[in-house]
Amino acid sequence: MSIDPNSKYQSPLTSRYASPEMAANFSNNKRFGTWRRLWYNLALAEKQLGLPGITSSALTQMESNLDNIDYEVANAEEKRRRHDVMAHVHAFGVVAPDAAGIIHLGATSCFVTDNADLIIFRDAMDLLIDKLVCVISDLSLFAERYRDLPTLGFTHFQPAQLTTVGKRATLWIQELLWDLRNMKRARDDLGFRGVKGTTGTQASFLSLFEGDHDKVEQLDQLVTELSGFKECYPVCGQTYSRKIDVDFLSPLSSFGATAHRIATDIRLLANLKEIEEPFEKDQIGSSAMAYKRNPMRSERICSLSRHLMVLIGDVLQTASVQWLERTLDDSANRRISIPEAFLTADIVLTTLQNVVEGLVVYPQVINRRIRSELPFMATENFIMAVVKKGGDRQECHEQIRVLSHEAAAVVKGEGGENDLIERVRRTEYFAPIRDELEALLDPSTFIGRAPQQVDRFISDYVNPALAPYASVIAAKKPAELSV
Repeated sequence: MSIDPNSKYQSPLTSRYASPEMAANFSNNKRFGTWRRLWYNLALAEKQLGLPGITSSALTQMESNLDNIDYEVANAEEKRRRHDVMAHVHAFGVVAPDAAGIIHLGATSCFVTDNADLIIFRDAMDLLIDKLVCVISDLSLFAERYRDLPTLGFTHFQPAQLTTVGKRATLWIQELLWDLRNMKRARDDLGFRGVKGTTGTQASFLSLFEGDHDKVEQLDQLVTELSGFKECYPVCGQTYSRKIDVDFLSPLSSFGATAHRIATDIRLLANLKEIEEPFEKDQIGSSAMAYKRNPMRSERICSLSRHLMVLIGDVLQTASVQWLERTLDDSANRRISIPEAFLTADIVLTTLQNVVEGLVVYPQVINRRIRSELPFMATENFIMAVVKKGGDRQECHEQIRVLSHEAAAVVKGEGGENDLIERVRRTEYFAPIRDELEALLDPSTFIGRAPQQVDRFISDYVNPALAPYASVIAAKKPAELSV
């Protein structure tokens, strides 16, 4: 009798949000298919090194059935034996009978569980790196497009000196570049547990090869290379050190902070109506308030990023309590926390790419806000212009101070527009610079080197970082979101 999937809890990470490729990477097919490849690699290496009893037909049958997994057979055996690895050894032997007696020869369960985890984590990091590269590429195009569009800067979320829309985007890109560096470093540093035996001493393999230490070391290296790694960890207990989990989850947690920061900035700018995330034609912002255009994608990024940031706590605590050669209190926690970290990072990246691809900028709104604040910021320019005409700096400062306070009172006390410029224009003291006021208020004169900083940043930092991923960027497709 089939069970209605809607009758039991399903993780929204896979049922609602995750990309098909990342969900597949943590599927049973990937996990148990990788186990079988590891058993095949072990048998192949043992045969190449002269271990008797491993026939060519055994290897052929194993290779032909790497993905032919009968879950009914495996599940029935696990229910009887209460051991998942031995259940899958049995299921593999059923379809590869000539290999049934040599599958898992000399190995402990962690040979397949830990080594498979490392392969899965490596592949997951590759998926994330490619998506992060696409986000950086899209955001860099956005920064270039708006490199010289003045916008009001904010410190403490209070109006500050002007910057540009493109320059602000480089602040986001710079942190994403650091995330790319950290993910790439963690991915490249990832090693292989290798062939180490029950407590890491390789005693079982030393026995198989009749005390030949060189062949045991060759076996370790050969299986490592067959599994796609350059090197294995030189020593381990029964498991690879769980500190490795900390090393590759730390960049994901750090990326969560970056994504949360970017999405929060976009939410703030959406409130100001300066920038909006994409909003689909038939999308509904509120069930009650039909006019609303909620930044729901950015809110999703923030929501999931908070989850991503805290998962590092699980692997830190797990790494800290591994007793001696190992304990089993890591297993259940790792089955949840590590896949969730990768799945969550994947969802955040997909959503962030979707947002960045469709960012909408409203220059007129931005300019109106600049015009409402710029008169106060331009007062120093007025003073300098008056002094150049022979005026007294202190006297001019007092004139500006009085007029500024009067204008501020209109804005704050009466809810009116900032009329400082009109007050300056009407004041006889400023007659010598009356014709220069518009030029002194040109926003482009207040943005410093922002456009040039954008150009230099992209040419000197972004482009070199993205150069190795040219094919990834060229093949990029628009990010599609689940509801």
